Amino acid sequence: MNIFKRLLRIGTAEIHSVVDKMEDPIRMTEQGIREMKEDLEKSLEALAQVKALAIRAKNDIIKKSSDAEDYENKAFLLMSKAQKGELDAIQAEKLAKEALSLKAHLLSEVEILNGEKIQHENAVDEMQKNVEILKFNINKWENELRILRARVKVSKATKEVNKQLAQIDNNSTISMLEKMKEKVTEEEALAEAYGELANQNISIDEEIDRAIGKDSLKVNNDLDNIKKRLGME
Repeated sequence: MNIFKRLLRIGTAEIHSVVDKMEDPIRMTEQGIREMKEDLEKSLEALAQVKALAIRAKNDIIKKSSDAEDYENKAFLLMSKAQKGELDAIQAEKLAKEALSLKAHLLSEVEILNGEKIQHENAVDEMQKNVEILKFNINKWENELRILRARVKVSKATKEVNKQLAQIDNNSTISMLEKMKEKVTEEEALAEAYGELANQNISIDEEIDRAIGKDSLKVNNDLDNIKKRLGME
């Protein structure tokens, strides 16, 4: 039985529970669509058969109506010949009655066929409606399947991303950043310490020269010597 028919046979409140328990909703939907297509194929075959019966009944009605008309024409022709003396009157009447009897029998069959034809046409209309409903449902569920596949693809991708994010230890990351910051601070402090040590290694003469600006005195002396050589003083 069609999966969708099975769902419809249970209570509405239970449908969500059944769907939740489905291990593979895509596979179940695909199976349901396949079953509906099988139902559609059978319905189309049955529809074609009933249509064939309706067409056959219609053709039989046309044929038997035509034959009935022919028998009436033959009865008229027989009586016409008898009237003209071309045919024995008693024999003409006998044959005419047989022709009219055959006509009546054919018209009786036509009446029965008309009833069958109407039944077949009504069945065709009803079956055609069911076929259209099946086609609509198949198209609807195929669209649902495409959407479902897309949703599953997105949900899997989202799940993987969230899984990766969930595996990240935020505390360890923060701890690592704090350690890096602490290491940089230590490096800065160590550099400053080396600088202080370098300053401590300066000789007393260098400190004195720095204090009195020895370099400036040398520059001034060099300038005075140049002026003397040029006779500017």
